[in-house]
Amino acid sequence: MVGGGAAGLNGALVLARSRRSVLVVDSGAPRNAPAEAVHGFIVLDGTAPSEILARGREQVRHYGGRVVFGELASAEPAEPVAGDPRFALTLADGRGVSARRVLVATGLRDVLPEVPGLAGHWGRGVVHCPYCHGWEVRDEPIGILATGPGSLHHALLFRQLTDDLVYFSHGTRVDRDTRARLAARGIRVIDTAVTGIVADAGAPTGVRLADGTVVARRVIAVATRTLARTEGLDGLKLPMEDLPDGTGRRFASALAGSTGVPGVWVAGNATEPTAQVGAAAAAGALAGAHINADLAAADTDAALAAAPAGEAPA
Repeated sequence: MVGGGAAGLNGALVLARSRRSVLVVDSGAPRNAPAEAVHGFIVLDGTAPSEILARGREQVRHYGGRVVFGELASAEPAEPVAGDPRFALTLADGRGVSARRVLVATGLRDVLPEVPGLAGHWGRGVVHCPYCHGWEVRDEPIGILATGPGSLHHALLFRQLTDDLVYFSHGTRVDRDTRARLAARGIRVIDTAVTGIVADAGAPTGVRLADGTVVARRVIAVATRTLARTEGLDGLKLPMEDLPDGTGRRFASALAGSTGVPGVWVAGNATEPTAQVGAAAAAGALAGAHINADLAAADTDAALAAAPAGEAPA
């Protein structure tokens, strides 16, 4: 498993419980590290991300799986054995790993607009997901910092959470129909360019505009550009695809995270940027089950090939 987040750990858990030899390579840099808690995940709602990951590692190890911390330096196909795929992986510290199957669960990187002060509040006063953070910011004065066409949808979702919502177009086009829809929901549109985020005591207090005006806001919601983490994976030549409207790039995948590259699956935010923790974990479990089935078929083929010629079944 390349990646030690929810998808990678759940895939590892399924495989370890199936008595497969499992290794999770964890870079120790989860996407949700800045968040105080995970939300929208039944039973674990309100649990700190670090606690979920620590418990996940413990459970994988309980079933014999290994979790190592490190960065992936390279991964590439090795010589197949009787048609069964093999892979050679190298970590940044020089450790080598051989594998029959690979699950890529590297997650993604959020790219924020270059607005001074914005990145420093990421995951707290600057949020992206109404399902991850919405309840916690309900009834606050919220500002939508537009990044493209999808920001209208963003605004309508956050409007459910507060009556005090301002839409900062920030150079994006807002046509007449869009303005009418926003106005119908009581959302004010400000077209003056945003030049920075104003803060006090470590939390946002407003949005500064190019004319010097500061619009009081306690929360800024922004749809980021999302880029799948690809470090060390170039050698696998995995297919990738652009997301609509220039919103990012992801690994392309099909049923259960299959990639079209024999022996390689992908799960979680690396292929589905909108997946929350629960959905990413479920995708990892599904990919793990398909990997186990693929290995079971390969094991049977190998056993059949090794059976004495002409031996009749009992």
